[in-house]
Amino acid sequence: MAWSPRAGDLAVVDVAGLDALIMALADASYDVRGPVVRSGAIEPGPLGGVVDLPRGMRDEQAPGRYDLSDTAGGAFFDWSSSARSWKAELFPPEEELWRARQEPGGNVTFLSTPKASRREPLPLAILGLRPCDFAALGVTDRVFAGAAVPDPRYRRRRDTAFMAVVECGSPGGTCFCSSMGTGPGCEGTDAAPDLVLTEIASGTVADHRFLVRVVSDRGAEVMAAVPTRKATEADRSEREAILSRAAARMGRRLVTEGLPELLLANLDHERWSEVARRCLACGNCTSACPTCFCADVRDTTELSGQVVRRRRWASCFDREHSYLHGGAVRASTSSRYRQWMTHKLATWWDQFGQSGCVGCGRCITWCPVGIDITEEAAALRGAALPAGGGAA
Repeated sequence: MAWSPRAGDLAVVDVAGLDALIMALADASYDVRGPVVRSGAIEPGPLGGVVDLPRGMRDEQAPGRYDLSDTAGGAFFDWSSSARSWKAELFPPEEELWRARQEPGGNVTFLSTPKASRREPLPLAILGLRPCDFAALGVTDRVFAGAAVPDPRYRRRRDTAFMAVVECGSPGGTCFCSSMGTGPGCEGTDAAPDLVLTEIASGTVADHRFLVRVVSDRGAEVMAAVPTRKATEADRSEREAILSRAAARMGRRLVTEGLPELLLANLDHERWSEVARRCLACGNCTSACPTCFCADVRDTTELSGQVVRRRRWASCFDREHSYLHGGAVRASTSSRYRQWMTHKLATWWDQFGQSGCVGCGRCITWCPVGIDITEEAAALRGAALPAGGGAA
């Protein structure tokens, strides 16, 4: 009799089993998405099978630099973090909130969306997000789903989404998730994914396998259609070794003890002006960040006379973002950088009871001038910077 894992079990699948998992998610009427290679980078995209995954690809990330190259190995997840986070799948860069028409006499009629776009989209299944990105969803959950008035669009997408995390064995040069407690393994988070996978690509091609931790009943239902075997102690030990090596290879480190108090006690530190001389205020860091949630809501009137309200991503690096009563509250680049960093690492705790940073390092990689948040924190702490940057 074939063994079928239940919630709480550890199973092992081979490469064919991974392909069967993707097919099982599609058969369960999910819109399956995962890491794909597009425009010279690994980023979220549609998955039809393992053939779409970035097999044999490795990234190199450094301040202001991202490179992708082929490797001799056949690993599917031999890279650190995708160029773009999964935030946009649940919190789109632009979204129509409502549209209305003013009738003769001044009455306003709220309109339905056109019939062509009224069809309910399939629920998402995301396979391959890293533990830091899953932790980031826990942050945005508190912002959008845990608010006094939850965002119905975000909550609908999030509640129906299937999450299969792949633990990280290949941290990059800008990663510091181990400092933030969000990786390289996936455990101890407030929310739980449906599945947690660990790729074990050592040895022969025949030995290429994935350790699968079945977390939820929903995960167990999907795994029932996937050929599996029970995990052995050797499989568990190999996972522990992979995660231990990954934790030791982090490209950056951030000392978090007393960090909120340190930042708030140094709001007039000269370092803010120093970093502002390099900062372009382009907002790349906020776009790349998996937890930044600022948005503008704007109404536009179309030629038809309909008024459309849309929500678009915004950035605290935009001068107009702090516009209030005739002027910008944060007119200087130094004040805007200070706002971003102190909110991310300090006042986020006051708002949401946790840090706004998960240590993915994207803000460092995708900064055109290579500003490093761990280096800035170290400078404020007064620690000596080791070669290569990062907090001591």
